[in-house]
Amino acid sequence: MRATVVTVSDRSARHEREDLSGPRVAAMLARAGFHVERALVPDEQEEIAEVIRTAALTSRLVVTTGGTGIGPRDVTPEATRMVCDRILDGFGERMRSEGLKQTPFAPLSRAVAGTAGSTLIINLPGSPDGAAASLAAVSDLIPHALALLAGDTEHSHAGDETRTR
Repeated sequence: MRATVVTVSDRSARHEREDLSGPRVAAMLARAGFHVERALVPDEQEEIAEVIRTAALTSRLVVTTGGTGIGPRDVTPEATRMVCDRILDGFGERMRSEGLKQTPFAPLSRAVAGTAGSTLIINLPGSPDGAAASLAAVSDLIPHALALLAGDTEHSHAGDETRTR
């Protein structure tokens, strides 16, 4: 299954700073069995949205890293919302909840997740540790979300069996 990791960073796009988050996230996804493509884009809302939109045409999973804070150039959540059909609030909630175990600043992340057709899109923070921790926080949700998006909506729930007298 194909995934695209999009690093959002003005300085990395200008080759002034090495991208550390993108390769780390890509390595995590490769270990999970994904064939990973990578992209790098500056903090420009329209450019971010276009890269996500294009990646969603060929990838089942698009993961961004960077641009999720409250700085004036942090516009990744807005770009993601432009592309998504539906927002999955629980992903951001879980990432921030788990992030609080590592830093009191986790609630300042505005990371969102959503769907565009049958593609799952997830925003991660820009710091390598924050990106890895946020991805780990939702990694168990990704296979099920991708199955649902592919139309596999049959569920087998433990404990749901019809009870007898």
